Amino acid sequence: MALDRRLEVLAVCGVGMGSSLMLKMTAEDALGSLGVDARVENTDVSSARGMSPDVVIGQGMHTGEIADLAPVVITISDFLDKDGLAAQLKERLTEQGWMP
Repeated sequence: MALDRRLEVLAVCGVGMGSSLMLKMTAEDALGSLGVDARVENTDVSSARGMSPDVVIGQGMHTGEIADLAPVVITISDFLDKDGLAAQLKERLTEQGWMP
């Protein structure tokens, strides 16, 4: 079932500033290349715990702490790899039925 609303995405890091902001921009580019209507927000792990996103993206040291926060949690190693992130997003969003 395709989403009938904008996808809510969190880019997460330890402090919620530098690396999550870079990841936010990469995620926006990756989602745009897939044609996915999404709102991407960057935040820290502690703040993320009080949110209800559809997708969480971050490094393994952080996504492990919040693995149950969203239906889709994507662990990345390269904050600037738009194509790699787009491929992971496409696979996981398709699994959820949110992409054709």
